[in-house]
Amino acid sequence: MIGVRPIDASASLPERPKGELGAALRRNVDLIVTLCAPPVVLAVLFAVTGISAPVGLVVASLVLFVSSYGIVSYVRQGPVATKDRLARVAVWIGSSLALLPLASILFVVLKNGLSVLAADFPHFLVADLAHAGPSDPVTKAGVANAIVGTLEQCGLATLITVPVSVLTALFLDEASRPDPSPTGRLWRSLAGVIRMVVDAMNGIPSIITALFMYLVWVQPHGVHGYSGAAAAVALSIMMVPTVTRSSEEVLRIVPGSLREASLALGAPQWRTMLKVVVPTARAGLISGIILGIARGVGETAPTLFTAGGAPTMNVNPFSGRQMNLALDIYELIISPAHNAIREAWGASVVLIALVGGRLVGSRRAGRRTRRRVVRTQRALHRSDPGGT
Repeated sequence: MIGVRPIDASASLPERPKGELGAALRRNVDLIVTLCAPPVVLAVLFAVTGISAPVGLVVASLVLFVSSYGIVSYVRQGPVATKDRLARVAVWIGSSLALLPLASILFVVLKNGLSVLAADFPHFLVADLAHAGPSDPVTKAGVANAIVGTLEQCGLATLITVPVSVLTALFLDEASRPDPSPTGRLWRSLAGVIRMVVDAMNGIPSIITALFMYLVWVQPHGVHGYSGAAAAVALSIMMVPTVTRSSEEVLRIVPGSLREASLALGAPQWRTMLKVVVPTARAGLISGIILGIARGVGETAPTLFTAGGAPTMNVNPFSGRQMNLALDIYELIISPAHNAIREAWGASVVLIALVGGRLVGSRRAGRRTRRRVVRTQRALHRSDPGGT
């Protein structure tokens, strides 16, 4: 029998770095040096030669950085590591360029709108436009009527959208399960048609939805047809495809073993969906709902043709014209008065704050769904390690 030499585990383990920051700096020393050196060198060169070209400086620095980083990586790490590093740099550059328009929009809105909020805080958030004229300062104006209208209209739209979208997503998810029976094939065909309709609704411009609601409800009722409820119905049409598709994707990540375990215990399919599938994907469903609300809260055309807008406070969404933040911004920004345009920037900051808060909640809910699915899979594995 051939003897086996025991392995010294302590000798095989790499030495731990003394500090995570120092270890990260040592691992990325090539990246740090090549990232800092080109802008400094080119800035000095441009200053000496008298060239004034900020965009050219950024482009030249980027080209010089990629070239120098590739050469240094090839010399120190070899061709394989160089390809990996350059691919990672390309991904980061592409992501930064994609986020640049969003960052510039946020910067401009916050730059112009925060001063309006700070002029007489919190008066701007609790007042309306009833006593503010075009030539009056922004301290007399406010967006309270628009905030109330937005919350009521989006709340009603959510009440309409959630049952329809979640039930549709449940049907699409269950119909996609393998079932060789004629009924199963029929359900899959119907699910394909519904999925195509939902995708088509997702691409419908908002102005089409606005004209549809205007012709169906507002025009037959005349001036009495304008209301926040009509705007809520129009917004729900815009929100349904977003919530449906996101909810379907969340339901797909629920492990099939959970359904099989519930059905094996004798539970009917409806109880399995109600007691097992939906609670497991609850946080992800909330995430999809929040995304749908974020889609509807920024639409202008549906509220313009259905709610109509009003400078005064209207807390009844079922009677009379009602303002909305997106509609308020549109009406203020087309005004020739300078103060009205400043008020529009302030309302834009409020709208971005509402949408941003909801999107942050969406991301947290999505992370909770993934953690819950992982915990459920681990619990099933502990209860049945052999997979029987």
